[in-house]
Amino acid sequence: MKKLYLFFFSFIFIILSGCSKDFLKPYEDRLEGSTWRLVDIDKRGIGGGSMPITFRDGEFSFFDNGELRYTDGAGNVYNGSWNMRKYWMRDRCYIDENGYEDCDEKRVRSLSITAVDFSSQRVLNEFFDDIVFTGTNRFKAFIYTGFATYVFRFRR
Repeated sequence: MKKLYLFFFSFIFIILSGCSKDFLKPYEDRLEGSTWRLVDIDKRGIGGGSMPITFRDGEFSFFDNGELRYTDGAGNVYNGSWNMRKYWMRDRCYIDENGYEDCDEKRVRSLSITAVDFSSQRVLNEFFDDIVFTGTNRFKAFIYTGFATYVFRFRR
């Protein structure tokens, strides 16, 4: 039994020492100090019409003081701010046999971005309802509109 514990802990140590520890960091720390490129936008579901999408391409640099620099596909540079908020959201509710409502809760991280091009006086705003990291160098941002969901894919 002692050898089994030694093998198990050695295995865990080797696995954790050889990979990135980004999954242990808070989401804000994963964004900060990096430049993220918007690589794809998908629409899932029905309805939602043709929602005006503010950011369609470009690179986003998130700084630790909440500042942001956005460079669009044409090379225009915008400066602004970003903010992340964490909260619990009720999800998948059902009524049990006693008539009580039971809901799952999931942790949601919303991301708000504001960018301004001072030379043209153009202001860009977007609010992502949720973001999820899908790897060390990738994350998805979601906008929910009725029965449709817009998925934005970013890469470092």
